[in-house]
Amino acid sequence: SCDTTQLCNCSSMGLDFIPLGLTAKITLLNLAHNRIKHIRSQDLQQAVNLRALLLQSNQISSIDEDSFQSLAKLELLDLSNNSLSHVSPVWFGHLFSLQHLHLQGNSYRELGESSPFSSLRNLSSLHVGNPQFSVIRQGNFEGIELLHKLWIDGSNLGQYEQGSLKSIKKINHMVINIRSINVFSEVVRDILHSVTWLEVRRIAFSVAAEMQVLRVMSSSFAKKISFRQTLLTDATVPELVSILEDMPKLVELELADCRLLGTGQWKMQIQAKQSQTLRVFTIEKLSIEEFYLFTDLQAVESLLSLFTRVTVRNTKVFLVPCRISQCLLSLEYLDLSANLLGDQSLEHSACQGGWPSLQTLNLSQNSLSDLEMTSKSLSHLGNLIVLDISQNNFGGIPDVCEWPKALKYLNLSSTQISKVTTCIPPTLEVLDVSANNLKEFGLQLPLLKELYLTKNHLKTLPGATPIPNLVALSVRRNKLNSFSKEEFESFKRMELLDASDNNFICSCEFLSFIHHEAGIAEVLVGWPDKYVCDSPLAVRGAQVGAVHLSLMECHRSLVVSMICVLVFLVILLLVAVGYKYHVVWYVRMTWAWLRAKRKPKRAPPKDVCYDAFVSYSENDSDWVENTMVRELEQACPPFRLCLHKRDFVPGKWIVDNIIDSIEKSRKTLFVLSEHFVQSEWCKYELDFSHFRLFDENNDAAILVLLEPIQSKAIPKRFCKLRKIMNTKTYLEWPLEEEQQEMFWFNLKIALRS
Repeated sequence: SCDTTQLCNCSSMGLDFIPLGLTAKITLLNLAHNRIKHIRSQDLQQAVNLRALLLQSNQISSIDEDSFQSLAKLELLDLSNNSLSHVSPVWFGHLFSLQHLHLQGNSYRELGESSPFSSLRNLSSLHVGNPQFSVIRQGNFEGIELLHKLWIDGSNLGQYEQGSLKSIKKINHMVINIRSINVFSEVVRDILHSVTWLEVRRIAFSVAAEMQVLRVMSSSFAKKISFRQTLLTDATVPELVSILEDMPKLVELELADCRLLGTGQWKMQIQAKQSQTLRVFTIEKLSIEEFYLFTDLQAVESLLSLFTRVTVRNTKVFLVPCRISQCLLSLEYLDLSANLLGDQSLEHSACQGGWPSLQTLNLSQNSLSDLEMTSKSLSHLGNLIVLDISQNNFGGIPDVCEWPKALKYLNLSSTQISKVTTCIPPTLEVLDVSANNLKEFGLQLPLLKELYLTKNHLKTLPGATPIPNLVALSVRRNKLNSFSKEEFESFKRMELLDASDNNFICSCEFLSFIHHEAGIAEVLVGWPDKYVCDSPLAVRGAQVGAVHLSLMECHRSLVVSMICVLVFLVILLLVAVGYKYHVVWYVRMTWAWLRAKRKPKRAPPKDVCYDAFVSYSENDSDWVENTMVRELEQACPPFRLCLHKRDFVPGKWIVDNIIDSIEKSRKTLFVLSEHFVQSEWCKYELDFSHFRLFDENNDAAILVLLEPIQSKAIPKRFCKLRKIMNTKTYLEWPLEEEQQEMFWFNLKIALRS
C-alpha cells in the first residue's frame, strides 16, 4: 500500500489492528475508516520518520502511554471520530514536531485537570470537542502560545472556567460550535486580544436580555466575525449591531446559512456610531421566512456609508431600497448574485445618487429580462468598470443601449441572446457572451482585448478588422469546421486562440499552417475523436492528435510532379505503415528531444525560482486558480507556483515557455482530469513537456487526481506517462470537507520533499 515516496494508504481495509512490519522509511500512514480499537506500544515503534498518522473514523478506545514515543518527527495526528473517553498528556509527550492535532468526535467529556498539550510547542491547529464535551478547565490549554486554527465543538458545553484560553497569545482563526450564550461570553472574555478571525456556529440570539452578557465582545480586537447557522430576531439584531460597532478593529462581518425571525421592524432604533473600521459585509443564504414583509431598513442607513465591499448572495433579495443605495457612498464592490432582482426593481435599486463609487457589480442569476432597461438603469454609475449580468434570461437584444461610460468588462454569458448588436458598448476590453445562441459575431469593438464565445453556434471566426487589438479569443464548443491562413494572420496581436471541441475537417495545409506558420503564442484546436484530411498522404479516421505531417507530405502536387507512380506508391505504403506504428509522431518528438538535449537538463540552483510548475486543463482553472493556488501561495511558508496564464513570457513560443518553466521549477504538478486527458493532452506543446520531463528519469512529478480517470484513456504512445500513472500514487482531491485538510498536508509534504 506504499508508493515510492513512502506514503502508505491502508484506509478502508477492514483492519482490526495496526499492521506489523512498519519501517523507518514510512512518512505517511493512512489507517482511517478501519476497525482498530487499541494502539499498542510496539505498533509504531519502528516508524521513526513518520510525518503524518491518520487514524480517524476507527473504534479506538484505548492507547498505550508510550505508543507515540518514537514519533518525534510526526507533524499531523488525526484521532477524530473514535471512542476515546479521555485525553492523556502522556500520549503527546514526545511529539515535539506535531503541528496539527485532531481530537474531535470522540466521547471524552473534558480534557482533564491539566493541559494535555503542554509539550506541543509547534502546534499550529487543534480540533477538540464532541457532543458530550461539557467542561473546559483552567489550564487545559497551557503550553500553547500561538495557533493558526482552533476548532472547539462545544454544542453542549455547560461549564467554562475563566482564564482557560487566556494562555494562548494569538489565534488566527477560531471556530466555536456553541449554544450557550453565557458560556460563549466567558470564552470571548478570554480571547479579546488574541483572536483575529472569530467564527461562531449554531448559536441562537433570540432574547434581547441575553445579549447584555455579550457586551464584553465590544472590546474584542478581532478583525473578522463570522456567524454560521445562527438564529437572529428583530429583538436581538439591534443589540448585536451595537456590540459589533464598538469593536475597535473589526473590518469584516459575515453571515452564512443564518436564519432571521422578523421583518426588520426593530423595537429599538439602532443608534449608529458608524464603525470607523468595518468595510466588508457578506450575507450568504440568509433565511427570512417572511421576507416579503421585510421593511426598507431605514434604521441601518447610517451604518452603510463606509462599506467598500458588500455581498448579499442567494438570499431572495428582490429590491434594494433607493435610500439604502444612496447611503452606500464608499461602496466599490457589490455582489447581488443568485437573488430575485427584476428589471423594475433594479431600476429602483440603482436609482440616481445610488452606489456613486461602485466599480464592480455582480447581478448574475437574477430575474432580469430586458437588457435595454438593465443598461439604462446602470448608466449613471460613472465609476463602474466590471459588470456581470450572466445567467439571466434576456433572450432578445436591442440595437441601442445606454451603458456606464467607464465600463470595460461585461459578462453576458448564458443569457439566451441569439445575436449581438451595437447595444454592446464600444468601451469594452473584455466581453464574455459564452453559452448563448450566437451564429456570428461582427461587432466593431476597437478596444477589445479578450473575447469569449464558447458554447455558441459559430461556423466562422469573427472578423479581425473590427477588433484589431484582440489578444485572446475563445471559440470552444462551436460549429467551426475550418479557418484559413488569412483569417489567422488578420489577428495581428493575438496571443491565445482556443478553438477546441469544434467540428474541424482538417486539410494537411491547415495542419501545417497551425503548427508552423500561425505566429500565435498558443493555439488550442482539440480535434474531435475522428477527423478526415483531404490529402491522400493522410490516413482517414486518424485518432486525436496522431497526425503531425511534414511540409513535404502536405505538398501533394509537388510530390506527384517530382516522382514517378512507382515511388509514389512506395511512399504511400510507408506512410500507411508509419501511421500504424505512429512513426511520424515519434520522429517529430525525437527532433524536439534532440533540440532540448543541447540545453542543460536542469537550470543551475540559482536559477530555480519556482517550487512547482502547474500543468492543468483550462476547464479546471477555477479549482486550480481559486482553490489550490490560494491554499499553497498563502501557506506558511508560501509556495511559489508557475502558472502559464500568469508567469509565461508574453510573445515567447509556448514550448520554450513550458521548457524554461519546468527547468526553473523544483517539481512539476499535474492536475489530472477527464478534461486534461481529452483536450489538453492533444496539444503538441504539452506533449513535449511531458516527454522531456519523464525522459530525465527524475522524481519531480506530482500527480493530483481531481476526478476519477482511467489510465487506459491516455493514448498508447505515451508509454512512459502511462507507466508512471500505473506506478505512482496519486493525491486524490476529496469532496468531503473534513478530508481536504489532509489532502493539502500531503501535497505540501510532496512539494517540499
